[in-house]
This record gives sequence, structure tokens and C-alpha cells, in this order.
Amino acid sequence: MREDLLHFIWKYKKLQLEDLKGSNNEAIQILDVGSHNLLSGPDFLNAKIQIDEQLWAGTVEMHIKSSDWYAHHHETDPNYQNVILHVVWEDDCDVFRSDNTVIPTLVLKDYISSGLLKEYHKLFFHKESLFINCGNGIGDTSDFVLQNWLEVLYFERLERKTKLVVQLLKTFNNDWERVFFVLLFKNFGLKINGEPFFEIANRLPFQVVRKIQDNILPLESLFYGFARFLEDDIVGDNYYASLKKEFSFLKAKYLFLDPPHQKPEFFKLRPSNFPTIRLSQLANLYVLHQNLFSRVINAKSVEEIYSVFNVSASGYWDNHYTFGKVSKKNVKKLSKKFVDLLIVNTILPVKLSYAKHMGRDVPDEIIDIISGIASESNTVISRFKSLKLQLPSAKESQAVIQLYNEYCTKNKCLQCAVGHQLLNRKS
Repeated sequence: MREDLLHFIWKYKKLQLEDLKGSNNEAIQILDVGSHNLLSGPDFLNAKIQIDEQLWAGTVEMHIKSSDWYAHHHETDPNYQNVILHVVWEDDCDVFRSDNTVIPTLVLKDYISSGLLKEYHKLFFHKESLFINCGNGIGDTSDFVLQNWLEVLYFERLERKTKLVVQLLKTFNNDWERVFFVLLFKNFGLKINGEPFFEIANRLPFQVVRKIQDNILPLESLFYGFARFLEDDIVGDNYYASLKKEFSFLKAKYLFLDPPHQKPEFFKLRPSNFPTIRLSQLANLYVLHQNLFSRVINAKSVEEIYSVFNVSASGYWDNHYTFGKVSKKNVKKLSKKFVDLLIVNTILPVKLSYAKHMGRDVPDEIIDIISGIASESNTVISRFKSLKLQLPSAKESQAVIQLYNEYCTKNKCLQCAVGHQLLNRKS
């Protein structure tokens, strides 16, 4: 038995409401269950309950056993002095306020249906080898409930991604262009080089980036220099020599700080994701679009964003993956799949944050964009698909990642719309 079942029963009135009796035979009538308190303090606030002939307004606290009141030291906490009803599964002792008056106690197990309890046990205790608790039921959830819940989950996940935006805005004094630059830089590094790229972007002198943004060689030299890729002596590579010379010139002219100590990694990366390629693509993107932040913020569709990110690395990289080593010719263009990752992890979080900052409402615009992106492919998403869920776009795939990480793995089934519907079938 878990305390969240008690919260669920009380909040949604899944109990017999007539002829309720307290543990001391008091007549109890629930007029208002109150509001669920997810912070510290009693579980429900502003409840209204008639006990015998007396109408009470106050808080309601819930425990598996009455004695948990003392185990949690509520008797010494002033926040619990306004509790008007103690709701428990098992009444094993009387509970007193600080003035020695007994707090009325309602024993829930005496007033719920066997069907609800059966479904609850099926959900939590007959998991066997299932991927998630509701593995046998989620595929039969009504489409209306499921689609609305997935949209809520998607925005929950998107909101989590905006936290870094908020932090960076404080760091950079609300310089939106720089915040976008740092986040974009970070996500060009993907998982393996995300942190090194993030450190580089934070240390790069953004005022210099703005000044040289119309010329690819200086901008690339700045990026490669801060990635510590211009510290070798490579004989016979004119492009590398030009970059190295340009970086020395910029450093002498602008007197910026030394690059970070950590160099980006090549190990375990596909050649198309080598940091050398990604830095050139990013530099070319900024040279191509002097107003990149504005273009992205004003884009209303995924097609507009794809058009903005239609960019390739410099010509040198057509037959290179690293400096000084010639490879088979292949234009290093940003792939649609890579741009999709940028949209999910950078562009939409910034869009939502900027819209809030400007007092604009953009959920429909964001839904249109995320719904135009194909579903990601990973183990979690594949396993949800095996449970008969349709996940046609990144909106749904991002939503089920949020569902799995924040609800399924934490057994928060009673805070999930799917869990609610499964319990409601038999209650």
C-alpha cells in the first residue's frame, strides 16, 4: 500500500461518501476535499468537512498508519495544528493536537470498492516482466485521454529544457542572441562533445564573433582556436596554416582569454559528427545568416527552419574529416536528422522562453513545428511502440520519454492520466 493511493481516493472521491464514520464513530460528511498540496505541510488544504453537527474548515493529512503522525513528528510541527481530519489506511492509535484534543480519523479501507483495490494491485504488484506497470493496459487507453496527456507531457519536457535558457539569460544579462549562440554551440556538440562545446561557447568573446561574422576564415579560426585545434604543426596544409595565422592575429588584436583546457573528442564519433566538421558548419551558418536569432524566432514552420539550416561545412572539408588527412570527397551538409535534434533541444526551448519574455502565446506554433518532425528512435520509444502506441512525430516521442523518466520509473502511476483511467474502469 502506498500513500499516493490515499491521495488519489480522496482527491477524486473514489470512496463511499454516504454514512461515513470516524474511528470514534463520528458522523463525517465531506463537503469539499480541498486542494492537493504538493509542497511541504498537510496533504490537502482548505477542506470543508462536517463532523457530527460541527462544520470544520482546514487541512487534511494522510498516512498509511495513524502512528505515522508521530513517526513524522507532526505533533511538534505548527503547520499541522490546523488538521481537521486524519485519513489513514489503518488506525493503530489515537492522534492528538498540541492542546490534547483528538483529531478525528477516517479509515479509508472501510469505504472503497474491491474493484479499485484489485486494479491498484494489478497495476503495482503484477508487473512481472513488463516494461512499465501499465504495459497490459496503456495501449487500450482512450485516444482522447492519451493524446491530451501526451501533449501535456511534451510541454512538461519542453519546460525542463527552458531551465538552462533562464540560467544563461541571467549570466548574459538578457542577451538573447548570445544565449541562443551558446545553446546552439552546445547542441552542435551532441552528447559526447556537448560539455566541451558549451565551455568553448561560454568563453568565446561574443562581441568578436559579431564583428567578424561576415567572413568565414576569421570565424572558423576563432572556433578552431578555442577548441585547441590550431596548436599543431601540419606541413603542407595551406588551409590549416591560414587558420592558425588568422587566430594569432585575432588574439593579438582583441586580447581575449585563453581557450578552455578541455579539447573536444573524436573517439566513438562517426566522422560526420567530428568536432572539426561541426565547428565549420556552425561557422558557415552564422556567416550565412547575420540575423540568425531573429530568423529562428520568427520561423512559423519546420520547413522555414530547415531552410535556414540548409548549410554545409567549408569546401576544405569536402575531402577532409580532420586537418591534414585527405579523405574521399563528400560535401558535409547538415542532415535533416541533425537539424531535428537542434529544433527539439535548442530552437523550441528558446522559442518558448522568448515568447514568455515577450508576453506572447505560442503553444500552437510550437505544436505545429514539433509535429512536423519525425519521431526519434531509441530503446524507450521502441518499447512504447511495442505496447500499441502510435508515435508518429517528435511531439509524441518526446512525450513518452518524459512519461517514462518522470512517471513510469518513479511509480507515479496515480499522477498519470493513463493510471487514472485504468483505475477508474473498476472503481
